[in-house]
Order: sequence, then structure tokens, then C-alpha cells
Amino acid sequence: MDNMEQFLQWVKESDNIVFFGGAGVSTESGIPDFRSVDGLYHQQYDYPPETILSHSFYLQKTKEFYRFYRDKMLCLSAKPNTAHLKLAELEAAGKLKAVITQNIDGLHQAAGSREVLELHGSVHRNYCQSCGKLFDADYILNTKNIPLCDECKGEIKPDVVLYEEGLDNETMTKSIRYIAGADMLIIGGTSLAVYPAAGLIDYYRGNKLVLINKSVTPMDNRSNLKIEGSIGEIFSQIIL
Repeated sequence: MDNMEQFLQWVKESDNIVFFGGAGVSTESGIPDFRSVDGLYHQQYDYPPETILSHSFYLQKTKEFYRFYRDKMLCLSAKPNTAHLKLAELEAAGKLKAVITQNIDGLHQAAGSREVLELHGSVHRNYCQSCGKLFDADYILNTKNIPLCDECKGEIKPDVVLYEEGLDNETMTKSIRYIAGADMLIIGGTSLAVYPAAGLIDYYRGNKLVLINKSVTPMDNRSNLKIEGSIGEIFSQIIL
């Protein structure tokens, strides 16, 4: 039995699957992975993405942060791809219990997934730092410079986890609980290099750990099954 057949067999047998995904799940919807910086990028910005998306940069150069954020992070026309849709199907069929994602684009929810744990927050939630009023991504996209609250004129901050900021404790606790209880853990489209999110793999106790990625990861030797390729193409072969 080859790796693909084994994967499909495990999906068929399992009814407590947890999926943990990263940027590679969304790149197939046309959302760029900001770590793959191109030459054009250097003409537009004076700082690398990891610097711009840090808490200290946000505080010191808020206007420049928002220029990058609107340009690169608000991909509001993106649509769910095959992987998003198949995960929602697996949940509806009672096989998948949760999607844990490092992505902030909301595409899992757009595909119909209900139990989505967003480790790094969401571009669709933004809040006034003065009065707490919530704003959607369209509001941010249609403002200039630093977005201000339409009621109290306070500064609005995206509900996304920036570098140097901690992850939400409740989201982490729930993620750990789902992974610890899973009979099958599928990890897809993540380099497993960003902590503490990458450390979640340590809580899995089963023997059906599947890694799906286009390249090698530091955790490849921990997996029970490794499949290289497009996550959308691989998931399209799951028949329910």
C-alpha cells in the first residue's frame, strides 16, 4: 500500500480527526505566503515582513504597518479551495472534530467549517483600543493611514497575533485538548517552524500522524506518514 492509499484508508477508518494547518493551505486560494519575499517586495518596503508584523513595529510605525497590512494581509476576494471545502465536508460527516489554523484569512469558516481554532487571530475581527467597538476587514480596507473608530476616534487594532505577542490561552488549551484526544492528526501546509504553535504536535498520542507539505519540515521524522504535494490535490482524493 502506498502512502496515498494508506492516508485514504486512515481517513476512512477514523472518526476523531484533527487538522492542523498553515500558510500552505491558503496559498492555493491565491493568498501569498509572506515569507516568500520577492524582488518587487524590496522595492515597496524598507523592512522584512517579520519586522513589519511585530508588536514593536506596530507601536512605533503604525502607519507603515497598515500600508503593508492592507496591501498584503487583506486578501478579501480569496475563495476557499478544495482543501478548505473537503475539511468542512469531513466535519459535517462527523469524522473531523476541529481545524486548528495558523492562518488569519477566515477561509475555513467561509468553506463551512464550524469548529475552527485560530491560533493567530483573524483579519475579520478588528477592535477600537479605546472603546472596544468591533470592525470588519472591509472597514479597515476602506480607511486611509491609521484606521480610527467611527464613534470615539480611538485607534483600531487587528485581532491578529503579531510577532512578540502571546497566543490566546483559551485557544491554545482547546487546541491541545483536541490534539491529545485525536485518533488521527493531519498536519498540512505548515513549515512547523513557528513556536509555540509548532509545539502542539507534542500533545498527539496516536499513531496516525500525517504530514502533507510541498517541502521537508523539521518534524518529518516524527510522522507516521509523509505525503509531498499540493494539499488541494491530495484532499480531492478523499471520497466520503
